[in-house]
Order: sequence, then C-alpha cells, then structure tokens
Amino acid sequence: MKIISWNVNGIRSVHKKGLFVPFIEKYKPDIICLQETKALQNQSEVDLPEYEEYWNSATRPGYSGTAIFTKKKPILVILGIPEKIAKKYGLSDDGYGDPNTEGRVITLEYKDFYVVSVYTPNAKDDLSRLSLRHKKWDPAFLEYMKDLERRGKPVIFCGDLNVAHTEDDLARPKENIGNKGFTNEEREGIDKIVSKGFVDTFRIFTKGRGYYTWWSHFANARERDIGWRIDYIFVSKKIKEKVKKALIYKDILGSDHCPIEIEITI
Repeated sequence: MKIISWNVNGIRSVHKKGLFVPFIEKYKPDIICLQETKALQNQSEVDLPEYEEYWNSATRPGYSGTAIFTKKKPILVILGIPEKIAKKYGLSDDGYGDPNTEGRVITLEYKDFYVVSVYTPNAKDDLSRLSLRHKKWDPAFLEYMKDLERRGKPVIFCGDLNVAHTEDDLARPKENIGNKGFTNEEREGIDKIVSKGFVDTFRIFTKGRGYYTWWSHFANARERDIGWRIDYIFVSKKIKEKVKKALIYKDILGSDHCPIEIEITI
C-alpha cells in the first residue's frame, strides 16, 4: 500500500496550476492525506474518479482544513479530535487550534488500521500561540492517537506538524533555535510522540541532514534548498517492520511543501 501526505497550501491553487491531478495519476497512491486544503469539498474542482473523498474543512472560508482521498472505502470516518479529549485540554475554549472548527484532523478506520491526516497549528512568529500548542494541542492529539491504538488497531498518522524535530531536520538550526518551528517546547512534542511508541518512518531509512519538505517563499529558499522537514508520516511501532520505503518528493512543485510517501505492507 502506498500512502502519500501533502500540505497543498490550497487545493484549488495547486489544481489550477495543473499540478495536482497529474501528480496523483503518476504516483498512484492508495491513500493520499492532504493538509491546508483551504476549501470545501464542492469548491475543489478536482476529479479523481478512482478515489473516495473525505473532507474536514474549517468553518472559516479559505483556511486550514484536511482531507483524505482513498481507493478503499473506510469502515468509519472521524472528524476532528473527540470532544472529550478536546475539552480535557481546553482546545475548544479559545477557538484557535480547535480541531472541530478548523478542520485540522480527519481519521479513516479500516479493517486492520487507522489513517489520520493532521495539520498542526503553528506557534506564530511572535510565539503568541506556543503555550496553546505545547500545553493543549500536542498532548490532546497524542492522547487521541494512543486512544485509537487502544481500540486494537495500529495507527498511521501523517501531515504538517509544523516543527523540525532535530538539528538534522532544518538547513540552519543554529540561527533558528527558539524560533517558531524550532523551540524546545515544539520539539518536545515530537519527543513525546516517539516516547509513546510512534516511529518517524523517514528516519527508518534515511539519516543525516539535507532532507526537507518545506521552504520559505523568501530569498529563493527552495532554489537554494534552505528548507525544513516539518511533514511526517508516523506509524505505530508494532507495524514498523511493515514499512518498506519512505520518500520525500522534493521536486514536486505547486505548494511551499512537497509530498512525502511511505510504502507499507498492511
């Protein structure tokens, strides 16, 4: 099974550039998880008849949103983080990061596993939302992933987590220590994901620096490959050995992020 994740930064935008459908037709994923769709399903104009489409769009127009396109019909679709967990961490109190109004999480249940597409809120340039992310979003999302595992099936979750985990995951770590996307608090969120038994699939196969999934629009960062690896596909440890390949498609354009992929026998 081939699973691709891509923050498209506006599905209508990448589609109008003529880049989305040809990419899907070329690489033929069984499941593609999207983030930052910025649209309702009926606004996307994407026609992929081989795929069932499931969307979780934000209530605010042109903002956030996730979706999963799949060749295999799921048993169940879950939008957002369950209300009990969201309320436990106060995610619904202030609106921002609320998975039930911003469309930040969508889950498909299959016979043998769960697939989750997630678009993690960022901390903002002034770090004004760092505390919200660190104390509310990250623990709530991780609790939800563990809750899915407790239901008896392994989890594959993927998306834009808006953080470079280690110094190997961005081109200029020293200059960015303490900045949005590379604070100790955000990096701790990934540490906890790993400590709870989820595996960063790309790092199973590829170590070291120079592998990025997002580039700033400024100073020709993409052309110079001054990037960050902030898009991930994590799997439950029990299916780690079933992951056969993990790739970054750095040359696929259309968004400020590029697609990532795993091939898994499940």
